[in-house]
Amino acid sequence: MRKFKSWLAVLGLLVAFFVVAPSQAQAAPYCGITWGSLAKSAGKLSSAPITSVRAGRHACFDRLVVDINGHGGGHMVRYVATVHREGSGTAVLLRGGAFLQVTVKDPAYIVATGAQAYRPANPNELVNTAGYSALRQVALAGSFESQTTLGVGVRARLPFTVFVLNGPGNQTRLVIDVAHRW
Repeated sequence: MRKFKSWLAVLGLLVAFFVVAPSQAQAAPYCGITWGSLAKSAGKLSSAPITSVRAGRHACFDRLVVDINGHGGGHMVRYVATVHREGSGTAVLLRGGAFLQVTVKDPAYIVATGAQAYRPANPNELVNTAGYSALRQVALAGSFESQTTLGVGVRARLPFTVFVLNGPGNQTRLVIDVAHRW
């Protein structure tokens, strides 16, 4: 009987280790990404004009880059139900299951003259997102009173991060990385 109780005790420990323990452990974050999907903002308005918007694919995320000629202002990036055009407030139709509104606190025009500094060939398709895992569409929603809004169609509400790179020279790059999954 004593051996039977010892055997049951060992069996109990094994069950606890192999069945209970794994369910209590948290899965490792995808590619080590711990960004989250809440709004991110920083900085203030600037008169440094936007000169281009581009995108790139990486192993764990898709990247959107806004190039600014000068020391850029700030940004506000957040998920919204609908992205609205600057000035008119009309809805921007985007592909995707979720929508990021990227407000760049810099104009797409030269403030002193009003001349356009950034004139995309197709404002509804700023970059070709074919083959991207997270990004579905990037559209210009307008530039008004020294701020520019971009609408970004995303596959789903995915984690993202935002940061600013300075240089070379007095150039600034606003970078938005959207994870491929949670």
